[in-house]
Amino acid sequence: MPKPANPASDFFGFADLLSDAERTELAAVRDYLESEIKPLANAAWDRAEFPFEVIEKFAKLGLPGYSYPEYGDGRPRGELFSGFLSMELNRIDPSLAVFAGVHTGLAMGSIHGGGSQKQRDRWLPDMAAMKKIGAFALTEPEGGSDVAGGMRTTARRDGDTWILNGAKRWIGNGTFADLVMVWARDTADNTVKGFVVPKGAPGFTATKIEGKIALRTVQNADIVLDEVRVPEADRLQGINTFRDTAAVLARTRGGVAWQALGVAVRAYELARQYAVERVQFGRPIGGFQMIQDLLVKMLGNVTAMFGVVVRLNQLVAAGEGSAEQAALAKAFTTTRMRECVAWARELFGGNGIVLDYEIAKFFADAEAVYSFEGSREMNTLIVGKAITGHSAFA
Repeated sequence: MPKPANPASDFFGFADLLSDAERTELAAVRDYLESEIKPLANAAWDRAEFPFEVIEKFAKLGLPGYSYPEYGDGRPRGELFSGFLSMELNRIDPSLAVFAGVHTGLAMGSIHGGGSQKQRDRWLPDMAAMKKIGAFALTEPEGGSDVAGGMRTTARRDGDTWILNGAKRWIGNGTFADLVMVWARDTADNTVKGFVVPKGAPGFTATKIEGKIALRTVQNADIVLDEVRVPEADRLQGINTFRDTAAVLARTRGGVAWQALGVAVRAYELARQYAVERVQFGRPIGGFQMIQDLLVKMLGNVTAMFGVVVRLNQLVAAGEGSAEQAALAKAFTTTRMRECVAWARELFGGNGIVLDYEIAKFFADAEAVYSFEGSREMNTLIVGKAITGHSAFA
């Protein structure tokens, strides 16, 4: 039976928890990603440009439909399959995985979880077919971790219209998205609401953030909203407080743990392959004790990460997964991932800093995965409050 990843990476056989049909489908997805997506990845990352041909390729794969089967092929997939799918995407290229995650998890997830049935039927079919691409505009220039209490973007109602003013930063897909989920504070009741803003709306401008050293393919934008008028029909009807917004983020935070696993798996695989092929002092460096020590430490991290994310998905599938458990998974896996990519880069020596050997890209991209969807410190405080009963938030 095909395996969804290099067996040496899944040392304890976690993929065996999938059904035969799921493993077969995942193997087909992996082959497609290797042949159709991977060849685009390095050059796009190097140029810091988005390869728009990837949209058609992801659409052909039916990627958004895996999460929303009612708008895809109608076949529901399990939580565990979805996790392995995320790992495979990130194993190929974290930047393109972020593009897909922002569109599918954050943008479509906002509409699916926070929109009315009429809004879901209006927007999600085209988004599932990737005829329209989504973005998620929450973070602000002066508000990252504290955006819940310090959101400065405002929404003022004027009859059947809302008027949005403010700025957003680090918005993935923001330079070209057709539909942007914008979060703003209602000036009347001080609660956070969500709005779907179409590309080209008067007063909406998006400028690409330049000079990034990580996730260079992702087109992050600085967004300015200057008297942007949005009809009431485009306000997400199920979003009435920041708790509703946080519910969308809670669903995606566990996904970042799988993201981290994908990056770590790829780092380990690249390092292992290099170790058995690179010859120094007359033999492969994989035969030296210090190299084996690095590889085994990486494999230990990867195996522990598998255990965390698989169990989290099992809990979510049973309706028992908590936000605190997702926070711990994110904090733990991204920390272990950071160690793995550093050890892999070390194993490559000087070759580890050039794109030709691929590990340099994963080493850099890991820094972004480590930071977004809640920093390690913020997720630590969420878990700390849960286990002590005391809030340590400033």
